[in-house]
Amino acid sequence: MQAIDTLTPCPCGNSAGYARCCGPLHAGEAATSAEVLMRSRYSAYVLKREDYLLATWHASTRPASLKLAAQQPAPTWLGLEVRRHEQDGEHATVEFIARLRYGGGKAQRMHEISRFVREQGRWYYLDGQFPES
Repeated sequence: MQAIDTLTPCPCGNSAGYARCCGPLHAGEAATSAEVLMRSRYSAYVLKREDYLLATWHASTRPASLKLAAQQPAPTWLGLEVRRHEQDGEHATVEFIARLRYGGGKAQRMHEISRFVREQGRWYYLDGQFPES
């Protein structure tokens, strides 16, 4: 797991800082919306918080492991853009683009439309689709 200076902007792009943005969620606070959860999951990927990613992944679709520590080359996350967030009761969709680079390679874009569900007051990631960009 990567350390982060709590005074720097949050990895998800919020200038309020990690301690006021994704930090409380990584410590166990419930996300107030699917978009907030998705942003915290992006930050968890940046910080290699596999524990958080698995805990916020719905049990019906959750893998046993993500093996983030074994990724070679490890990705360098470059930024997040949320395109849209739609909620219908206990279900939500978040479309985003994450930018990343592997090793010294060229920057890439990961475009995903993610589905979320809320159960017992907590949002969970279900799955995602990767549209043609």
